[in-house]
Amino acid sequence: MATKIRLQRFGKKGKPFFHVVVADSRSPRDGKFIERLGSYNPNTNPATIELNFDKTLDWVNKGAEPTDTCRAILSYKGVLYKKHLEGGVKKGALTTEQADTKFAEWLGAKDGKIEGKKDDLTKSKDEVRKAALAAEAKKNADRAAALAIKNAPVEEEVIEETPEVEEEAPVAEATEEVPVSETTEGTEEEKA
Repeated sequence: MATKIRLQRFGKKGKPFFHVVVADSRSPRDGKFIERLGSYNPNTNPATIELNFDKTLDWVNKGAEPTDTCRAILSYKGVLYKKHLEGGVKKGALTTEQADTKFAEWLGAKDGKIEGKKDDLTKSKDEVRKAALAAEAKKNADRAAALAIKNAPVEEEVIEETPEVEEEAPVAEATEEVPVSETTEGTEEEKA
């Protein structure tokens, strides 16, 4: 019977959650399985992976073939590297102590990278939050200034009137003054 280490999908639409299982290669994806090895949640950042390391290593040593995604998960957790080091011990290239120290160094470096990524993510979230708060404070200050201008009492502008100097019109002197009664009489006679 050919066994595979693969993922079983759980969760709702758009929010997948997977179990890492050992199953017969002929069984359906979410069907019958032999043993559950752990879980994988890609919804978190970084992805949450929980594996029973010893059971997984045992199944890999027995010949269970991981799928592509499971191979990446096992490599990320160090199962495949541990199998590689055990192969070196069997061949006599390494001693058990050397293999254990190499694996411990690798785990320390891997944990350092993971913690660094988590720290970077929290720092970037904090920076984004601070930038958003600063932008919001600026916007609120602009709104308050506009409201203060709108609600300020209107000061009436006092226009100083300049006294106009009246000039006597020399035109009145040049024109002859004709009495009104004479002009009206003359026009009536002409009409008759």
